[in-house]
Amino acid sequence: MPRGAPAVKLAITVDHDVHAKVLRAAREQKQSVSAWMTTAARQRLALRDGLRAVDEWEREHGELSEEELRAARRRAFHVRRPRPRATSR
Repeated sequence: MPRGAPAVKLAITVDHDVHAKVLRAAREQKQSVSAWMTTAARQRLALRDGLRAVDEWEREHGELSEEELRAARRRAFHVRRPRPRATSR
């Protein structure tokens, strides 16, 4: 989160195995746990919104065909995800 941006403190409880994995993932990505959790929550919310949009589309136009689903999976699989930039010294 950028400096000066308002933030809200949130206390959560997670299973032990999730806790360890979150700590490891945040450390590997050189992020704070708060930043890592915020990114994870944003991704989950985007996924939820996308699934709702598909559901709405299907209610209006009918269910996606198997071929359309395969094409969507191919596209999703090949989406290039941004990689962390290397820092120059």
